[in-house]
Amino acid sequence: MGLLLLFTSTLLSSYFHPWIVVNAEPYFVLRAITLTIEPGANVTRDTSVTLRCHASISSSGQEPLSREYTLYKGSERIYNKVMSTSEDFLHQLPNARLSDTGKYKCEIRIKDKSKTSENVELTVTGLSKPVLHVNNSMVSEGEEVIATCMAPGERGSFYFYFYEDSKEIHNMQASSNQAEARLSINSVGSHIIHCEYAVLVIPFVFKSEQSDTLKVSVTELSIAVSLDISPQHNIYEGDQIDITCSVINFPQRSYKSNLYLSQGDKILKVEEKTTFTHSMIIKAKDSVLFECGLEMGNVKKVTTKKVSVTELFSVPTLTMSPAEVFQRDAITLTCRSENYAPQRLKDEELTYSLEPTLNLQEHGKGVYSVKATFRDINITCIAKARDLMKQSEILAVRPKVRASRPRISVIGRAIIQQPITILCQSDSGSLPINYTLFKGYDALNTISVKDSFQQALFTVTINRADEIKQYTCEADNTKGRMQSESSDRLRAFVTEPLKNPALIVIPEVEQIFEGGHLSLICTVTGTPPVTFKFYQQGNKDPLHTTTSNENHTSYEVPRLSKAHSGKYFCEADNHAHQVVSTELVNIEVRMAIWKKALIGGSCLLALSVLVVVCVLCFKSKRGKREAPAELSVKPSSPKSDDSLTVNLTHDTEVYNADTVKVDKATVSVWSKRPPEDDVVDDEESSVVNSEPDVEYTEVVHPQPVDPNRVPVRKGTDTVYSELQNSPHGAADHHDYQGSVEYAELNGEHPEINHYRPEVNSFHDLPEPVD
Repeated sequence: MGLLLLFTSTLLSSYFHPWIVVNAEPYFVLRAITLTIEPGANVTRDTSVTLRCHASISSSGQEPLSREYTLYKGSERIYNKVMSTSEDFLHQLPNARLSDTGKYKCEIRIKDKSKTSENVELTVTGLSKPVLHVNNSMVSEGEEVIATCMAPGERGSFYFYFYEDSKEIHNMQASSNQAEARLSINSVGSHIIHCEYAVLVIPFVFKSEQSDTLKVSVTELSIAVSLDISPQHNIYEGDQIDITCSVINFPQRSYKSNLYLSQGDKILKVEEKTTFTHSMIIKAKDSVLFECGLEMGNVKKVTTKKVSVTELFSVPTLTMSPAEVFQRDAITLTCRSENYAPQRLKDEELTYSLEPTLNLQEHGKGVYSVKATFRDINITCIAKARDLMKQSEILAVRPKVRASRPRISVIGRAIIQQPITILCQSDSGSLPINYTLFKGYDALNTISVKDSFQQALFTVTINRADEIKQYTCEADNTKGRMQSESSDRLRAFVTEPLKNPALIVIPEVEQIFEGGHLSLICTVTGTPPVTFKFYQQGNKDPLHTTTSNENHTSYEVPRLSKAHSGKYFCEADNHAHQVVSTELVNIEVRMAIWKKALIGGSCLLALSVLVVVCVLCFKSKRGKREAPAELSVKPSSPKSDDSLTVNLTHDTEVYNADTVKVDKATVSVWSKRPPEDDVVDDEESSVVNSEPDVEYTEVVHPQPVDPNRVPVRKGTDTVYSELQNSPHGAADHHDYQGSVEYAELNGEHPEINHYRPEVNSFHDLPEPVD
């Protein structure tokens, strides 16, 4: 019944909660994993250390999950364990040693998930004292001592060190905590030995203290060697000698030994015997120190002996005369042995020869002549006597090349009164070469060129261009033994600095008008090409810059204006780089002539209009006139550009006077009479005497003049009109007729027509009525 209820409950749960799966694996989360060291991270030797790995896990199931723990030291995996409980993973390090020092970490893996703890470092301090043992404390010379060094209770990777009298004599690496070494103690007597060890904890090495010392005594073997040489005296080069090498008191026990004979660095003979003899022809150049030695294990016994050998003849020397030769020069080669033993060697037994043989001519024993070749050659001399042959040192014959004819030239530019650099150079020739500079027949200076990068450079100064041709140079490397080569005369283009600058103005400064053309010409003396610059004072930039192969150039201004007025100057420069400048030239651009004429005509026209206005004003004035007004022009026969004086006269009073210039154009003159003062009488206060303004108009029509004809008089009619009001209110009309004096400019014979005005009487006029 209970099972039925359980089954029913499960079905209902599955029906109402279809997402719940029966027997599904629990879901888990690895939250954290930590590694701790107990009792602490810093411990001393022999301490029991526990590494505890704790994992924090969240799971949907009730049962603990199966987990795999892995412990690492550095990158090395040192332990692995699978656990099915939730307890911490523990790893014991009983009796911790220095080798346990390092960084540890713990990793946990559950199914496909894993997590690793942070690194924790364990430090263990202290090493045990090493222990030294030897197999024998008393040994004979050459015997080995077996020494054992131990590191009690230590683990890890070891290095062991063995010392004799505080000097390291052996070291070795071992994977265990002990090492055995075979020590060879060669010197006779008592020796103190000890050992040490070191533990390798990557990347550090920790060394132990020193072990207790042990004493080892070494006794000497009674073995000796002897060396006999025959003959012992009066040994000459080339003599045969016999050398005997033997062992004395060889031990009865069987030892492997070698007996050898050496001469300097050369081993003459080696035998596994106790005695032997060696014969040889001795030479003076060989070492005369002989050594006989015995090697038996680590035991070595030696004895030496030196013999005195007299040279039969000395090593020859090869000399050359002269010491310095040129190609194709005759040279003498001499080969000689300075010393020889006459008691053993006759002079004719000693012969000489040269290598290579060349084309030698022999001039006695060891004396040869030959001509120097065009190439370098090494020669040796060989001296022979009996069975001996000796060779001299190498003589290097380096025939010199005579300096070729030098070339003389100028470096840079040759400028008058400036330092000039002259180069003298031969294309070929053996160094050193002495170069001498001449001016004419006078030697100025000598330069010795000893290196290939050196040049013979001379500095001179000239005052005239033709001086440059006086210089020559010579090249000599024979030290005066041969005549030196001389160059051609120096030829170079000479630059003369600029001088005498001048600025020419065309046209003359008095004839420079607006709208005209201006030419500025700059000239200098000196060597072209010349760079010219034209300036107007006040402007830092040049108006014009040009380079010319002539000593002059120009700057054109095609249409002048007032803005071109100012001070001008020119600068010039050539390869001498001495800039010269002209003096300032003041240029004033004057007003154009047509403008002057226009202004003059305008003034005459204005004056004519003014005169006419004045005349008209005068005629229009009211008042009593005893005489009509008169307009006169002076002079009566004006010419072009003459001054005209125009006068307006009334009652012998001049009311206005204007003066104008006469031009060939039509002239109209206008003038206005000055106002008259009105006079008021006490007795005639009822009558106001006033004159109306009178206007006068004059029109002048000039006519061209034919010089072949008589001038025709032409006049200009002038009409005057005056309106005057009667004091009685009636308008009286009085005509005043008159004439104006005028001037007509007609060719060269202008005429003035005079018209006298008619006089009208006023006595017939009616009396005014009050």
